[in-house]
Amino acid sequence: MTATDKGQDKQKPAGMGLDSLGDLSGLLNAPEASVSNGGPLMLDMMLIDEDPKQPRKENNPGFRTEILEELAATIRLRGVKTPISVRENPDSPGRYLINHGARRFRASKMAGKSTIPGWIDNNYKRSDQVVENLHREGNTARELADFIGSELAAGKKKAEIAREMGKSAAFVTQHATLLDLPDPIAEAFNFGRVNDVTVINELVMLYKKSPDEISEWLEDESQEITRGSVKLLREFLDDKRQQEDDESLAEQALREARERTGVDDCDINASEEGEGEGEEAPPTKPKEEDPTRLKKAIIQVQHNGRPARLLLNKRPSATGFAWLKYDDDGEEFEDDLAKVTLVALIEA
Repeated sequence: MTATDKGQDKQKPAGMGLDSLGDLSGLLNAPEASVSNGGPLMLDMMLIDEDPKQPRKENNPGFRTEILEELAATIRLRGVKTPISVRENPDSPGRYLINHGARRFRASKMAGKSTIPGWIDNNYKRSDQVVENLHREGNTARELADFIGSELAAGKKKAEIAREMGKSAAFVTQHATLLDLPDPIAEAFNFGRVNDVTVINELVMLYKKSPDEISEWLEDESQEITRGSVKLLREFLDDKRQQEDDESLAEQALREARERTGVDDCDINASEEGEGEGEEAPPTKPKEEDPTRLKKAIIQVQHNGRPARLLLNKRPSATGFAWLKYDDDGEEFEDDLAKVTLVALIEA
């Protein structure tokens, strides 16, 4: 007899003897599990322990509090739709160890659940957990965008979709952006050059301000499109716009000076050619630059352990506050200067 046959025999009813009636009575009266119309058992969560030898450790990204809170939100709304798998705990009779579903178990605790649907599977190997996680593939960004698009087309609001998915409204908005991308960005996305939703949204924002520069940058097929490369591109465009703004301010100041003094362009041109005919203008001594003067200062700081810089061109809302921008993701925000550590003052 094969192991499979043995497993099948073990699952078959053992007849109508008194022993079987006793087992059946015990199952129906057991506090740890109840049968629901041939479906999974509803297991008492107080009798379930996590496997201390499971491959995933506490620092696994899937165990982050914010990720589990998202899952808990969907469980509060819809319950656990995929039963967990448990096995009898050989060291504690009447208790169970989790085979698969530790994240669902933890999120159910956060959701305040006392029971969880599950299957009892004692045919377990340690490799089973690794294999299940190794071969689990999530939805692609395109698939998520298409789903969100279909929900929006059905009349649902983004907030409702976010609540049902257990995600933030920003997550839904970012993926909805993929449904209507500018042509250069859509081409890069469709050909698989970029799949990071955060990067795509950053490119869309840059494209709105500098469409020609972004189109030209994307035309280079050898250009890697990553968070780092887009960060450098954003800084380059910011510096370029700042330089253009400075030049515009200089031109405006010169024009105002001409209006105040009554000197027009012809007078300026004449003065440049010389004060009288046949006379050469005296040579001007080049102005020596002050080596201690910074043309454009960048104040590097640290905020919440992350590198950032002060934004000197944005007015704070109150004394003691300032606008900052993180170097790693470009987020701009305002905060108390008491929370900021000065790192360096450099020239751009």
